[in-house]
Amino acid sequence: MASSAPERRRPGLARHLLAVGLLPFTVTVVAPAILVAAYGLEPGWALPTALAALLVTAGAAAILAGLRLAQQTILLFRTVGEGTLAPWDPTRRLVLRGPYLRVRNPMITGVGLILMGEALVLGSAPIVLELGLFILANATYIPLIEEPGLARRFGEEYELYRRGVPRWIPRRSPWDSGSLRG
Repeated sequence: MASSAPERRRPGLARHLLAVGLLPFTVTVVAPAILVAAYGLEPGWALPTALAALLVTAGAAAILAGLRLAQQTILLFRTVGEGTLAPWDPTRRLVLRGPYLRVRNPMITGVGLILMGEALVLGSAPIVLELGLFILANATYIPLIEEPGLARRFGEEYELYRRGVPRWIPRRSPWDSGSLRG
């Protein structure tokens, strides 16, 4: 007997690659490459060797942490959320696992870490400016557009989550989503 409910399907790889390519890849690879080509780079910010090495090491750690967050987020959007990270192809289910139990916007946090790391590793003031613009754009878009849309789509479930998990800075311990399971 056929079910009357529409079948839910995870988005295909092509949809994810498009979303990743147009959003985080453009912000973390294409734009920084253009900025470095136009303005140059100065690894270590022309600081003494020990300080420069510290900055490059810290930058590399930030890049790795940001890549890990981005990878986890993309996977969770596809497998749990049944959607992509793109606003035009959003998740169908609220993702309440992994890094989402500590911060509501781990993809944004991840991309911000990657940009910060690139700026530190490459010694690029223009990438610092890009990071500032990225933060400003998301500080405007997320509360004014994304969060109201999530509240409409997911209702009280999202409101409980929003009250328990910070937007930008991760919680020290994971949020207990047990209250949502009924």
